[in-house]
Order: sequence, then C-alpha cells, then structure tokens
Amino acid sequence: MKTIHLIRHSKSSWAIDGIEDCDRPLKGRGIRDAQMMSQFLKNEISDAHELLWCTSPAIRALHTAFIFARTLGVQENKVCINDALYACDASEMLHFLQMTSEDHNAVIIFAHNPAITQVVNQITNARINNVPTSGMVSIRFECENWKGIAAGAELIQFQYPKGITR
Repeated sequence: MKTIHLIRHSKSSWAIDGIEDCDRPLKGRGIRDAQMMSQFLKNEISDAHELLWCTSPAIRALHTAFIFARTLGVQENKVCINDALYACDASEMLHFLQMTSEDHNAVIIFAHNPAITQVVNQITNARINNVPTSGMVSIRFECENWKGIAAGAELIQFQYPKGITR
C-alpha cells in the first residue's frame, strides 16, 4: 500500500513588485494557515519521520514545507527540493510519484495548482473543484510499488483551513 499527502503551498504575497513568481513569499495569513494545517496533520499521522518529503523550489512552497517539518519534528535537511514540482502538470506529477524510491511507502509533496487538483480528480473518484492554498489531500493506493499507482485510488481526506475550526 502507498500513500501520498499532497499539500498546496500556503497563501502567498503579491505585494512586492518586480520579483519572479518563484520568489513570492508567504503572507501572514499563509504562515498562520500553514501552522494550523501542520498541527492538524500532526494529529492525523504518526509516521512523519518515515515519509519522503519533497517540495517545489518556489519560496512559498518551500516555506510551507519547513513550517510543516518544524511542527511534525522533521529535520529541515530531510525536505528535498525538486525543480520538477514547480511548473508541473498532473501527468508530470504522477510520473514523479511513480519514480519514488521503494524505500518509502508514503510521501508528502508541497506543490501548486492546478496540478494538485488535477491529480486528485484523475486518480480518485472525487470531484474537487479546487484545492485551496494550505489545502491537503491524502490518497491511498492499493499497490505494492510506486510504478503501480494509477486511477482507482482512495481519497482518505481532503482538508483546508476554512474547513477546520479555528
């Protein structure tokens, strides 16, 4: 059995003129939402240290990943940056997941829309219009290896900041 936790980066700021999209930082609300969602995830999973942690190199995704890592007690050097997760589409994200090392049965990915929403809708029976910023989707596959992940996966949970009581 394989499990993925897809987390969309937290709310980013557009307030700084002249910076590249990849360099946009989190807003204060994004930091608070990431802290709240990471606390929610901490209560949901017990094997955070065993997960493979991967993030887009975008500052907003990287910062979100580090907030989650700190909350879950995972060392920051365990968070892998992968350029392929920045501007990928759903098929590229699935390919990335299919190439995951068999040393891990679960992975946590910090990335972007529309890829996250598209992946969920392609591989589960769920029909989600949008995974909002700081949103988290957990999916389980009944297969023995990452190359075997495909449509028919089970949506374990879909959670986002406005769905959690503050």
